[in-house]
Amino acid sequence: MAERPGPNVYSIAAHRGFADALVAGLIPRYAEPDLGLARLTLLLPSRRAERIVTEAFVRLSGGGMLLPRMAMVGDLDLDETLGPLLDPLGAGSEVRLAADPTRRWLRLAELLREEMGEKAPKAPGLLRLAQELGRTMDRLTVEGLDLADLLQDRVAGIVGDLADHWRESTVLFARVQARWAAELEARGEVDPPERRNRLFERAANRWQAEPPPHSIVAAGVTSASPSLARLLKVVAELPRGAVILPDLDLELEGDVWAALGTAGAPQGPDDPPFAADDAVTHPQYHLKLLLNRMGISRAEVQPWHRAGLAAARPERSRAISNLFLPPQASARWVDLPAAERRLSGVRLMQSAHPGEEAQAVAVLVRKALEQSERRVAVVTPDRGLAGRIVAHLRRWGIEADDSAGRPLPQTTAGRVLLLLAEVVAQAAAPVPLLALLQHPLVKAGEDRAAWLEASRALDLALRGPRPAPGLPPLRAAIDKLAKRTNGEAIRAWWDEVEAVLVPLLDWPEAMPLADALERLTTAAEALCGVALWGNADGRALAALIEDLRGGAAEIGTVLAPADLPTVLRDALDQVAVRPPWGGHPRVAIYGLLEARMSRADLVVCCGLTEGVWPASPSPEPLLPPAVLRALGVPGAEFRIGLSAHDLAGALGAPEVVLSWAQRDEGAPVIPSRFVLRVEAMLGELAAAHRELEAVELARQIDLGPRANPAQRPAPSPTLEQRDVPLAVTAIDRLLGDPYQFYAQAILRLRVLDALDAEPTAAWKGTVVHDVLHRWSEAGGRAGELLALASEALAEMRAHPLVRSLWWPRLSKGLEWVDDEIARLKADGREILKTEVKGEMSFRGVKVHGRADRIDRLADGSLAVVDYKTGAPPSRKRVADGYALQLGVIGLIAAAGGFPGVAGDPAWFEYWSLAKRPRSEDKAAFGYVFEPFKTDRAQGLEREEFLDQSAADLGRAIDLFIKGAAPFEASLQPDLYGYNDYDQLMRLDEWQARGGGA
Repeated sequence: MAERPGPNVYSIAAHRGFADALVAGLIPRYAEPDLGLARLTLLLPSRRAERIVTEAFVRLSGGGMLLPRMAMVGDLDLDETLGPLLDPLGAGSEVRLAADPTRRWLRLAELLREEMGEKAPKAPGLLRLAQELGRTMDRLTVEGLDLADLLQDRVAGIVGDLADHWRESTVLFARVQARWAAELEARGEVDPPERRNRLFERAANRWQAEPPPHSIVAAGVTSASPSLARLLKVVAELPRGAVILPDLDLELEGDVWAALGTAGAPQGPDDPPFAADDAVTHPQYHLKLLLNRMGISRAEVQPWHRAGLAAARPERSRAISNLFLPPQASARWVDLPAAERRLSGVRLMQSAHPGEEAQAVAVLVRKALEQSERRVAVVTPDRGLAGRIVAHLRRWGIEADDSAGRPLPQTTAGRVLLLLAEVVAQAAAPVPLLALLQHPLVKAGEDRAAWLEASRALDLALRGPRPAPGLPPLRAAIDKLAKRTNGEAIRAWWDEVEAVLVPLLDWPEAMPLADALERLTTAAEALCGVALWGNADGRALAALIEDLRGGAAEIGTVLAPADLPTVLRDALDQVAVRPPWGGHPRVAIYGLLEARMSRADLVVCCGLTEGVWPASPSPEPLLPPAVLRALGVPGAEFRIGLSAHDLAGALGAPEVVLSWAQRDEGAPVIPSRFVLRVEAMLGELAAAHRELEAVELARQIDLGPRANPAQRPAPSPTLEQRDVPLAVTAIDRLLGDPYQFYAQAILRLRVLDALDAEPTAAWKGTVVHDVLHRWSEAGGRAGELLALASEALAEMRAHPLVRSLWWPRLSKGLEWVDDEIARLKADGREILKTEVKGEMSFRGVKVHGRADRIDRLADGSLAVVDYKTGAPPSRKRVADGYALQLGVIGLIAAAGGFPGVAGDPAWFEYWSLAKRPRSEDKAAFGYVFEPFKTDRAQGLEREEFLDQSAADLGRAIDLFIKGAAPFEASLQPDLYGYNDYDQLMRLDEWQARGGGA
């Protein structure tokens, strides 16, 4: 078919649906008898576009058809390469090969380290800076700029007027780029964007000199790089060529088009390519830039009159054009008739928070699918929101894949590698170790049940504060487990685990990254087998590891163990794993890049808040914005215009919902500027465009029937269930909060400490008791206690902050203990037992406990000592019978319940290591407290202490163990103590009501 004279450039209006309209026009225009479109070559921007256009051909072919040849221009943002048409096998002889991106990244990091010297950050920060440096170099290369342009006098003059840090960073960039360019020259390579530019130039020169015999059509390509713009111009001028642009607004008034700015076509030779007042955030700006670089006027662009299956009304394009008018031109909104600002079929949906937004979007999708053949597309740049929508759709059995993919660190295979790196960095700390051992891919075969049983047993054993780093503490935990369980099985399991971990923990201060990856992959395969690499995420991980290992081996990248997880996560974040096949055939979830050229009957654009859509502009870390403007590189705000164009394209669908939330997880957010524009243009019409039903359904979907408020629990177990032994530490709980005793002693529920838990007061008390016991067992010699305590705290290497904050107070208290015991020994007092277990039978109930210390006085009587790291119980609490531990220990001693202890208990003391009250010495720690009546304080008499303790113990037994009193929750709410079971008793539901209805 002969084309009209002049460049063949067309535009498909937003309301027509690009892919379907494109195919609807290509079939009658380029089809040949018997061959169909087989001789047509389509240049498309990405592989996603190829898939979308292929689906459009299937819908519109009406039967069998030979499809055209589709060649990829390759989207740099999607890290795609050129197709074989533009990059054939023999092109390497004419165009230099591209440098390996991974090798370049690692080498740039080394160059930065050498140039920055002592100012260089650690490896993770250095590699991130190298990544940003590479992106900036690529931006300059895409624009056809090199080091010589950066060193021009006019650019150097701008740099000289900038702040010191910008001057230093610009010089650093230039030095690194110069060294890298010299290395490329020596290797005979070019950067990937430079190779793209040269391949575009090669194709343009070849087609211009010898036009291809068959038709070539470039469709949907909007990149405005100079080399690609020249290729598109050549295609447009071919006898059988054409360029078809998406959503170029041909109806936009001339003065508004001019108001967009110079867009790469300055008036004078000394003017900058981009003027300061250019409307770079306008959705048409990048298309104007492309036309200017092609040397084509907008007047030469013709409308594409075919429409797709999912086309909207023509009035929609006019409304979209009015919506995105530049600031001054938007003043005409007040004079626009309703017909020109009405967005029929467009609804606005505001949600309270992202969770509600995701649920409401899922409701819209579910409702739309009720109509047969109705296609739905959800478009959002927020991958977290997309993941929530996917999860909500599974409620109805709708599997919707996120075509933007999942970051490799969030996949099962990626998590294995990162967990192994965390195990290395944290020296087998419990959290990453147990997460690794219980990972779904680890031992996924027939033996997985036994493997999980062993790993869960280790999980329980490691609860509480983190043990010392390395494998010996874990081996000790396994040995303790072996004494309580099937010892041979648990030891054999740990031997298998340890064989995998030993090479990972035998790590020098710094190791070559290639060797580190070798160790990690060996360990991963030992744990997961070939299943690690079997799926799409595993294959992506394998490709990344091989690429990274090869580059690191050549460059010699070295990392410290602590840097390994961060570096690997940053590397894995660059890879998105896209589903190899789709989910529901009529549902698609797209990112902004993937949504280009797609079309559906209902398009839901969600996540429309500032900072998300559009994303916040991020300046280059090394080159200042003024330098980029002088070089003719579009600024960071240019991407806002691309986001606006993405939204304008989506608004062309027959039915559109614009969705946003009022706040994110942290704070209130601002609706997107695009949403505010829609509301402002609609004015009084906005109320009719609100989508309220889906939000209301989202709020109601998880609501259940109102539950009756819980009452204060007061269980009454049978006498057989009540017949339990009493621990001396549980009697206070029995009288003060019987329900807590019921949950602990009768239901036998235990609160699990968290892994890597912060050391609690109870844990600190256990450490002090253990130190004092070991010291006493070793002879209790003066001057040795602090050394023993220091050794015990040195074992707490995982808690340096706790150690450094606690040690000054603890050492003062232990010094006092050492001095006080030495003084008492001089007075004839002797330590009989420490940490000794004992028991007695009291009214037919076994009462048992552990005495911290029992001394024999000079007169043969006994002194019972209870150590406290904090304040001891008050005299009033002891007198009221809610601090019985010391007295009941005395009763057991009086009954001869402690082996090796005989005598009558006469003295009862709390030894507190806390700060001494009412002391003139503010640094004084440690004191003895006797809970008895004095001249200045009320309390029990010493002589009646044991009798009163026996009476209170008998009262507890008569009421709750032998009696029928209910175990009422929070019987004495004013008593401080443990609250392990507050959630079980649903305390918050009834406490404020006093337990009533």
